[in-house]
Amino acid sequence: MKTRKPQAKLAEDALFDYAVRALANRACSSDELRFKLRRRAEAVADIERVITRLTDLGYLDDKRFAEMYTSMRVENDGFGKTRVLHDLRTRRVAPKLAEQAVSRAFEDKNEHEMVAAWIERRMPAILTAQLDDERKLAAAYRKLLRAGFSPGAILTVLRRFAARPELLEEPPPDDEPADA
Repeated sequence: MKTRKPQAKLAEDALFDYAVRALANRACSSDELRFKLRRRAEAVADIERVITRLTDLGYLDDKRFAEMYTSMRVENDGFGKTRVLHDLRTRRVAPKLAEQAVSRAFEDKNEHEMVAAWIERRMPAILTAQLDDERKLAAAYRKLLRAGFSPGAILTVLRRFAARPELLEEPPPDDEPADA
């Protein structure tokens, strides 16, 4: 078994070069980059100076990152609000900034159309056969829920494809607990 040799700790200038290379390979939030730099920094104080320098140069901008990432996840991948918000938080974007970016990206979107487009692109078998089995309906529902769509929009669209739409119950209103 091959063992990895420990990576050398980097002084501030080398840490800056490392950060620029990391950003060139993959865009990230300042907190995500800060986490990467912690493993390589010789001195912890260098991290904040490097982050500040990158921000001043315009190489690092959390707002721009959040907006671009959200746009990509919505336009290219077709994900719903919940999934995009979760992904932004995973990428260490500040919660308030993530929520603002997601709100802007979804303000002119029709969630029902997005669910239908998702089914068309990622679940084409549903289009050709009426869903007549509770298990198939439940599996489709779970897959759409993981894609970030709201339960109400999912159920509305799945009713179009269900052989027995009565199997799909209305979700409880958002202000009531699910087990009430």
